[in-house]
Amino acid sequence: MAKLIKEHAKVNQQIIDKFLAMKDVYSLSAIVSDAQERDNVMRHNIIQRTVNKRIIGPALTVKLTCGDIVDCLEIFEITKPGDIVVIDAFSESETSIWGGLMSGLGKAAGIIGAVIDGSARDTDEAKMLDFPIYSAYVSPRASHTAYSGRNEPIKINVPVVCGGVIVRPGDLIVADEIGITVAPFEDLENIYIKSKEQAEKEEATRAEILKGATVQELLNKFGRI
Repeated sequence: MAKLIKEHAKVNQQIIDKFLAMKDVYSLSAIVSDAQERDNVMRHNIIQRTVNKRIIGPALTVKLTCGDIVDCLEIFEITKPGDIVVIDAFSESETSIWGGLMSGLGKAAGIIGAVIDGSARDTDEAKMLDFPIYSAYVSPRASHTAYSGRNEPIKINVPVVCGGVIVRPGDLIVADEIGITVAPFEDLENIYIKSKEQAEKEEATRAEILKGATVQELLNKFGRI
């Protein structure tokens, strides 16, 4: 399989900024999932491994090869500030493909986090750098790239599967301490409108709970809890 590096996805920064304005909303990954009728949620085992820091941004995708895991240094040729690197490492648990130096390079390049269906390492260094890593596993074993110098086969900015969800370049990633939800780029405006409505409804529900509303009263008023 030959190496393939596609150009950076076109990103609508205006709609991304709308989601960023929701960064303080409780349980944002759940809200964005609700707005998609519970769809596009990554598997529960891809979790925060470094800092408790919510990240919202477009996906820069990486597809590795099962059984032949290599480093993805080429991302730094095309990445843009605000990107979230999403890596399909086939849930490889024992060989890590993101470490402390990658976190340092990523932070310097303006990458706001990494989501890995596979393993990461050097989480202590990433914590020091305040760099968010979400991964399925953590293991001290590095890929063979550092020893062999080989960093292919690899594909960058192609559709991948991460945590059981198809992620395409430019899809929006919303990751927090609860989990990770993907919002397809072609439907972002609609998902934003529904997410904002749901967030406002939940805030209104909280206010009613503090006033002593019963479950039935809440159901009558909001239709759900």
